[in-house]
Amino acid sequence: MQPTGFFTIIRPLNSCVAGIAVLLGYLIAVGTIAAEAFLLVPVVFFATAGGNVINDYYDREIDRINRPNRPIPSGAVTPVAARAYSAVLFLAAIGLSTFTNPLCMALAVFNSLLLWAYAARLKKVPLVGNLAVAYLAANIFLFGGALAGIDGLLQNVPLAGIVVLAMLSRELLKDVEDMEGDAEGGARTLPMIVGVRATAAVALAAALGAVIMSYLPLMRWWGGAYLAAITVADLVILAGALRGFRCGTPACIRSSCATGLLKGGMFAALLVFIIAAIFV
Repeated sequence: MQPTGFFTIIRPLNSCVAGIAVLLGYLIAVGTIAAEAFLLVPVVFFATAGGNVINDYYDREIDRINRPNRPIPSGAVTPVAARAYSAVLFLAAIGLSTFTNPLCMALAVFNSLLLWAYAARLKKVPLVGNLAVAYLAANIFLFGGALAGIDGLLQNVPLAGIVVLAMLSRELLKDVEDMEGDAEGGARTLPMIVGVRATAAVALAAALGAVIMSYLPLMRWWGGAYLAAITVADLVILAGALRGFRCGTPACIRSSCATGLLKGGMFAALLVFIIAAIFV
């Protein structure tokens, strides 16, 4: 084993970005950043790091072929050490969450268990795995809002809903893009079961759900200016989903830039929420 392996296996940049992003959830919920919010950063960092490690543990046989330089297949970290390391990281996240509030602690426990379950089993279940990824991406904002109590969490539900559904739409279309490679690797994704067009239809329905979530009058800044701004983001999301819906092949999805538009729409919606939280 090598000490550097324990550093690289947590994907430190990815974990740091997730940790810092949780501050946006608190900012959107409250409109400012309080000192107590910075305790959320290491909680999310350790949980994300634990998820990365346990994901590598369960992917170790695949990585021996596709990514032999990763810490486990290269021998820098043994499988037993990786599994124990992930447990320590998850326990660190949960332990630090006890200094926040019961709502944050409950989310920390649930998300840690979900990260483990995703790596072990859910990623192989069509649609369920996609939903898990989408939820975990959106939960950063729910977790940040939860520090302000149930009202803060509810304040962030529309943004979390947009991210969950737009991310689900994007993940499904990415599965279509990767159909050929997944087939060779023995994976079983939704488009391999129901076909390209049916998967694109589900992706479009998810995108429409994201748009509906964005209009819910739950935010303190809900009004004309917000509705005008969020509509721009919604149009980008719908444009991406509609481009995917018009396609019948993986090559068409790839050339349509549908997944890129969906990602752009999510970032645009996040920007609208941040600006509204600060200035309204």
